Amino acid sequence: MPASTPHACGIALLATILGTPGVANAQSGVAHAHDQTDMPGMQHEDAGHAMHMEPAGALGVYAMGRDASGTSWQPDETPHGGVHWRRGTWDGMVHAMFDVVADHQGGPRGGDKTFMSGMAMAQARRAFGERDGLQLRAMFSPDPLMGRDGYPLLLASGETADGVQPLVDRQHPHELVMELSATFRHVLPDRDAVFAYAGLPGEPAFGPPAFMHRASIMDSPEAPITHHWLDSTHVAFGVVTLGYVHDRWKFEASRFNGREPDQHRYDIETGALDSSALRASWNPAPRWSLQASWARLVSPEQLAPGEDQVKWSASALYTRALDDDRFVALTLAWGRCDTGLDAFDAWALEASVNPARSWTVFARAERTENNELVPDGSGHGEAHGVSKLAVGAVRDFAVARHASIGIGASYALDFVPRALDALYGDDPSGALLFVRLKVD
Repeated sequence: MPASTPHACGIALLATILGTPGVANAQSGVAHAHDQTDMPGMQHEDAGHAMHMEPAGALGVYAMGRDASGTSWQPDETPHGGVHWRRGTWDGMVHAMFDVVADHQGGPRGGDKTFMSGMAMAQARRAFGERDGLQLRAMFSPDPLMGRDGYPLLLASGETADGVQPLVDRQHPHELVMELSATFRHVLPDRDAVFAYAGLPGEPAFGPPAFMHRASIMDSPEAPITHHWLDSTHVAFGVVTLGYVHDRWKFEASRFNGREPDQHRYDIETGALDSSALRASWNPAPRWSLQASWARLVSPEQLAPGEDQVKWSASALYTRALDDDRFVALTLAWGRCDTGLDAFDAWALEASVNPARSWTVFARAERTENNELVPDGSGHGEAHGVSKLAVGAVRDFAVARHASIGIGASYALDFVPRALDALYGDDPSGALLFVRLKVD
């Protein structure tokens, strides 16, 4: 059979997303996200032989649901979403979520803004023989459209909006290009595996999966205030990771550019791979994923060019499927940031559940020790313990086979010590209303 043209492949993929009957299967053999019996790594039964498992994960021999952002892991039972397709020797997936958000943050340091956030991701995999595999992945974000100053988010800090002033009580926009990476995997005779990952940008081996990929909170359009303790390295402009997978264990080491992205959100930055990270991950059962990690970042902050940081992280992720369409997901994570002058901890507890097929309810409780909320010019002001509790829900309405429109809201209470009452008011609050487009 002659190969289809790129034009025909594009029509087929669009038809699959929109649910046009007959076209997708005739043109490109696209597989539904819940119908992956022919995808690599699924179980097959040969005539007269027992069931066997081909390599499925990007990094080794395990269920593909284990893969999360970068080279991080999540529980095997986590739903493996996305629109899947097969073309010749390549298996691909696309996934997107875009939110239009109306944000109100109360109190003297609050504000209002309507903005767009989200991400779009595409990846392709192919096998070379029985032991080797390659994965290519690209991820983009509309965040730069919100402007350099990001959006109001009480108690958040980290990075700079303009290259001059620290960004406090606001969340910075992410880069237009969040990931361009390649992963090569080689399976060893005992079904162990070694892998190499490279990205510009990419995600080094530190922390749990990035917050927009964690099933426990990915439905919230709001970034966590613990972001810069747990997963702010998820966009590193230059990273190389080498790892070893043994059964349910993974050990990996990264060299990466530790500098935070600058205020120019549309470019590709480069720099020396001067920082290091180590991570050990363990999935003791299909519903659990644990990790502990360490990183040393050389001069990560643009406004403190001579100051290095040592970070630690530990997390436990739990996912349980309630049925084919509903699940519950939990994350408990801790992070520490040590500059040599100060060392501060942060905690996050996240939860998400589908009480009904089209409904998602989510919640997050966070606490940080932060010395950036009252800038004194040195970046080392008085530290304060602050907390945030947020709850929200979203209702999705299917508009096509792989597309839905969601309408959601969230409400957050912020808790500050009395010493900050004059700046923040008496325990201010914030609220978000959002509409989202999800392709999954």
